[in-house]
Amino acid sequence: MKKLIETTLLPEQAASTEAIEAHLKRNFGFGSDLKGFIIRKKSLDARRKPVRVNLQVEVFLNEHPTEDHFELNLKDVSKAKPVAIVGAGPAGLFAALRLIELGLKPVIFERGKEVRERRRDLAQITRNNAVDPDSNYCFGEGGAGTYSDGKLYTRSSKRGDVNRILKILVKHGAEENILYEAHPHIGTNKLPQIITQIRENIIACGGEVHFNSRVTDIEIVDNAIKGLRVGETFFAASSLILATGHSARDIYELLHQKGVLIEAKPFALGVRVEHPQELIDKIQYKCEGHRSEYLPAASYSLVHQAGDRGVFSFCMCPGGIIAPAMTAPGEIVVNGWSPSKRNNPYANSGMVVSVRTEDYKAYLQNGALAGMYFQQMVEQRCFEMGNKSLQAPAQRVSDFLRGKTSSTLPKNSYLPGTVSRNLHEILPPFIGKSLKEGFEAFGKKMRGYITEESLILGTESRTSSPVRIPRNKETFEHPQVKGLFPCAEGAGYAGGIVSAAMDGENCANALALLKP
Repeated sequence: MKKLIETTLLPEQAASTEAIEAHLKRNFGFGSDLKGFIIRKKSLDARRKPVRVNLQVEVFLNEHPTEDHFELNLKDVSKAKPVAIVGAGPAGLFAALRLIELGLKPVIFERGKEVRERRRDLAQITRNNAVDPDSNYCFGEGGAGTYSDGKLYTRSSKRGDVNRILKILVKHGAEENILYEAHPHIGTNKLPQIITQIRENIIACGGEVHFNSRVTDIEIVDNAIKGLRVGETFFAASSLILATGHSARDIYELLHQKGVLIEAKPFALGVRVEHPQELIDKIQYKCEGHRSEYLPAASYSLVHQAGDRGVFSFCMCPGGIIAPAMTAPGEIVVNGWSPSKRNNPYANSGMVVSVRTEDYKAYLQNGALAGMYFQQMVEQRCFEMGNKSLQAPAQRVSDFLRGKTSSTLPKNSYLPGTVSRNLHEILPPFIGKSLKEGFEAFGKKMRGYITEESLILGTESRTSSPVRIPRNKETFEHPQVKGLFPCAEGAGYAGGIVSAAMDGENCANALALLKP
C-alpha cells in the first residue's frame, strides 16, 4: 500500500534518509511494514525559529518502493521532414526533442558556439573587456540560462507539464532532487554537461545542430515561410520555430524591416544589488554567526508597489556572482548566477521597476522597437559612465537613498570592476525614484538589508523582451506569416528555463498539427 504523508523536520533530520525513516516510524506508527519512502515535495520554512523543513513523503507499506519510469519516445528522424529552429536555448532544444518524438527532423541554427567553447568567450569579457556579439552570456548553446544560474522555478504551470520538463533534465544528467525541491536549481557549473547531452541526443536521432550560424534573413513569400539565410547559405523550410531569446535585437530589426507584425511590450529595468551572503543568512534565518551546514544559502523575494508601478526582486542568486551580460560593445548589462553549491560569499539579485510603453514616448517614432531602443539607451549610458569600459557604475545602497556618490565601494563579485557613480544621474528619473522607494520599503521588511555593505550596480535591463512577436493563442502561429512560430522569451511568451522549455514543446506540438 502507498500513502502520502506530510510532515515537518529539522534541517539536519531532513538531510538524512535514516533520520527521516526513524521519524516516520516514531511519529506515524509505522513499524516493519514500512518498506521505504520517496520524497515528493520539499520546502524550507524560515518564518519561525528554529527553521523547519516541510516534506511530502510517499511511504510504501508492505511493498517495496517503485519509481515512476520515464522515457522519451525518440525516433530516427534523419529522413523525416525538416523543421528549422533558430536558437539553441531551452526553448529550441526542447522543441527539437519534442519534434523528434513527433517524427519530424529538427534543424537548429545557433549564432553562438557550443557550450564548452562558449566558456572561453565569457572569460574574454572579464579578462580583456572583449564582447563577442555572437558568443556571450546570452548567446550560445543553452541560451542565457546556461551561464546565468540554472534556476528551474516557474509559476507557469498552466502552460505545460513542469514535471515532464524536469524529468527530461534528469534524464540528461540533472540530479533527481530537482523533481521535489520547492525552488529547484541546477547551477551554472553543471548545466553545460546537461546541455551537451541533450544536443548529442538530438544529433543521434538524426536532427542537426549548426553553431556559428547567425540567421541574416528570413525569406517570406506570399505571407509564408520559405527558408532562412545563414551568411551566404540558404536553407529551405516551410516551418520555423523562432526561439532566439530576449536579446536578439537584430532579429527584431529584421522582422520590423520586412513588415512582419511585432509589438512593443512592457518589461522591467533597474539594477543588481549585492550583499554579503552571511548578512542575508542572518536576516532570513535569524541566526548569529555562520548558518547551519544543513541550511542552504538564504534567498529572498521582495515586491513593493511604488504608486502605480511595481518594484521587485528578480533572479535572486544566493551564494552567487554578478556577471557581465552585455551582447555588444558599448553597453553595460549585469546579471547574476550561482554554482550548484551556492557557496560564494555574496548574494545578489536584480531589483527592477516595471516599464510601460508611455515611459519611453521619446522613442515612439521607432514603433514596435521603441522599448528596445530605450533599453539600449540606458545600457549605453551606463557604459559611458563606467569609464567607457566594462566597469559597472556602482553605489552603496545607503548612498543611493541619500542621492550621494559613494566615496568608496565595498568588495564585490563583479570581476570587470566597478566605478563609483551616482546612479540617479544614469537611470531614468522614474526608475531611480521608484527604486529609492522600493529599497526603503525592503529595508523595513528585512531589518539590516540597508547597510554600508550593500552595493547596487547598473544596469539590470534584460529581465524580459521589450518586444512581443504576436501569435495565435490556439495554433501558436504568427497571425500574418504562415509557418512562423514565435517562441518563448524572445517572442515575449516565457520567462526562464522551464517556461521556455514548455513553450518550445507547445510550439512543436502545434507545428506538427499543420497540414503538409
